[in-house]
Amino acid sequence: MGASPGLSTHVLDTASGLPAADMEVRCERRDGDHWKEVGGGATDADGRIKAVLGTTPLCAGVFRLTFDTGAWHAVRGTKGFFPSVSIEFEVVDASRHHHVPLLLSPFGYSTYRGS
Repeated sequence: MGASPGLSTHVLDTASGLPAADMEVRCERRDGDHWKEVGGGATDADGRIKAVLGTTPLCAGVFRLTFDTGAWHAVRGTKGFFPSVSIEFEVVDASRHHHVPLLLSPFGYSTYRGS
């Protein structure tokens, strides 16, 4: 059985092949012409935030996850090209779980709709 409805993320450092633990992530929801912070936190030892919104239920709308990649690299003594990575996505069916992974290296990143 799949995850209950909500929003999660996972960050993998593809240069080392290890989870990106202790990365700060901010979650915002578009509210008209503005963004409103609705969740976030730091990734755990496995590079995950299992409940980005905490106990707040997921709703339809446009969201943005912003990963503080610059600070994360700096703590590890590496220099990355991207000081942060922002991923915007739209939730149409809030009854389904949404997972937004980030695959990260110092000079590139990719993402996809996970499960």
